[in-house]
Formats: sequence, C-alpha cells, structure tokens
Amino acid sequence: MIRRDFITLLGGAAAWPLAAHAQQGDRMRRIAVLMGGDENDPVQKSSLSAFTQALARFGWTDGRNVRMDLRWGGADINRIRALARELVGLQPDMIVTNATPPTAAVQREARTIPVVFVNVGEPVASGIVPRLDRPGGNITGFATLEAPLGGKWLELLSEIAPGLKRAAVVFNPDTSPASTYMPSLEMAARLLKVEPIIAPVHSDVEIETAIIALGREPGGGLVALPDVFTGGHRAPIILAATRNNVPAVYPLSEFARDGGLLSYGYDPVDNFRRAATYVDGILHGAKPGDLPVQFATKFEMVVNRKTATALGLAIPPSILLRADEVIE
Repeated sequence: MIRRDFITLLGGAAAWPLAAHAQQGDRMRRIAVLMGGDENDPVQKSSLSAFTQALARFGWTDGRNVRMDLRWGGADINRIRALARELVGLQPDMIVTNATPPTAAVQREARTIPVVFVNVGEPVASGIVPRLDRPGGNITGFATLEAPLGGKWLELLSEIAPGLKRAAVVFNPDTSPASTYMPSLEMAARLLKVEPIIAPVHSDVEIETAIIALGREPGGGLVALPDVFTGGHRAPIILAATRNNVPAVYPLSEFARDGGLLSYGYDPVDNFRRAATYVDGILHGAKPGDLPVQFATKFEMVVNRKTATALGLAIPPSILLRADEVIE
C-alpha cells in the first residue's frame, strides 16, 4: 500500500470514534472468530490475546459491549469448513478469520457479513479479494507474505548450509497456498543450482517419511512453507530435521525458538494487533470493501546457534549481522 493510502486510512481511523455516538449505542455487538490452528498453540494464543487487548484499547470489551464467539479449527480443513458454517449461522455483526483456509471457508458461506482476515498469504492470488487497494465486497484484512519470500527462504538456506544440493518444500496442500511461493523459489533454485523437491504432507508420519528420505544423502535441506498445518506441526518437523541432520529454514520465528535452525518471516501477533483497527472501524460503520488490504510490516530473522552446532554448521557472519535474535 502506498503512503498516501496509509495516511488516508489513519485519518479514517481517527474519525471512527466520532461516529460511534450515532452508530454504536448500547447494543451488544457480536464478533465471531475462527482460528485456523490449535487452541494450545502458544503463537495462536498470543495472537488472540494481542487482538483482544487492542480491541479493549478501542473500548470493546468481551462481555461488556461485545460478545466473542471463538472457534478453533485445529488445522483440520473439514472441521474449519464446518465451523465456518456454524459461525455464519449465528449471524454475528462481523467475523474475524486467521489464515487462508478459515478465510476461504467463511468466504464461501458469508456474502454480506463483514469479514476481517488476518495472516492470509497473497489474498488476491488466493481468490479472497479481487484487488488490494479497494477490495470491494464484504472482506478485507491483513496479509502476511509476498511471493518473493519463497526465493528468500531458499537463499537463506543455501547461505547457512553452503553444501546445499536439494531442498524439499514441505507443506499441506489442503491448507497452504504453496503456488504463491513456488515461482520465486524455483527461480532461486535455478540460480543457486539447487534441486527443488515438492513434498506435500498431511500427517506426522508423512512429515517424518519425507525428511528421512531427504537425509539419506548429504546436501539435502528443507523449506517449510507457512500455513496452519506446518505451524501446528512444527515440533515433529523440527525433530525430524534434527534427527536426520537436515538443515531447514522456517517462515515464523517460533520455529527457531523451538529448536529449528533458521527462520525468517512476519510477526503474526503484530498483524492481529493491527487488525483490531479495522474491526473497530467496521463496528463504527466503515465498509470492508473500502478498506485496503494491508501487508505485514514487521519481519524478523531468528537463528539457533545450538541447532547449527548440532548440524555441524558454522553460522556465517552475514546471517549473524542481520539476525534479530540469536538463540545460544
């Protein structure tokens, strides 16, 4: 989004409280929230907490003037679709969705209820909105990653693992918009002379099988694409990569903090915090279709020195200088 649009947006946000007296009244508002991951995942819990705290700063408190109907999809596409139908059936004032699968599921069910999505990758390519500046319709929100990051992840992997010859790209085809990232990743693979291996997975067993095969010969590496499945299954992915001596790059910092080698990506908690601005605006009368889709503004690189040592890798100074956090 260009700076002029952002300034216009801020001006609109400042005006929303003035309209509240005419539009909010004393009626209890109802917000349905569909989270794509597991309720015990610390990232998901932190994201939701940041969202509710930001809403409270705008004067919206659960149980006082707003009711939150929260559902957890558990990275199960069938469960997500069923929960989307359930929440739409409640006829809330608006719906907040986390990640692409819940957003797509709600989009199929809700044509008039306002929807604010959070952490959706490339919403135009995913078919969520037709355009970014004025999405039209009843959906807008906060996107995560842009397509060039596919190549960025592979470049970082080859930088920290200079003997890289093959890179498996792990994702769940039911929950990941993998096609968004593959063009830039494949272009980087050609330049780096690395063979990309598509590795769709649906379970812990398939994760382990793919990574074991990758570790049978030297020169293998792993790129985990962002989606609710890989996020929810990061423990088995990290464990299999470590056991099989496979260097890996991940899309979220929690992977590296949980023992993964290297991560580079957006801050999902920050996107949820920012989403409260749109929720407040829509509850005060703004139309979702007039609010431009915004991309993540906060990115971070985290590298795990302990994991690098276990893999026999020396972290290059170029990565250490750029890292926001080095885990010893």
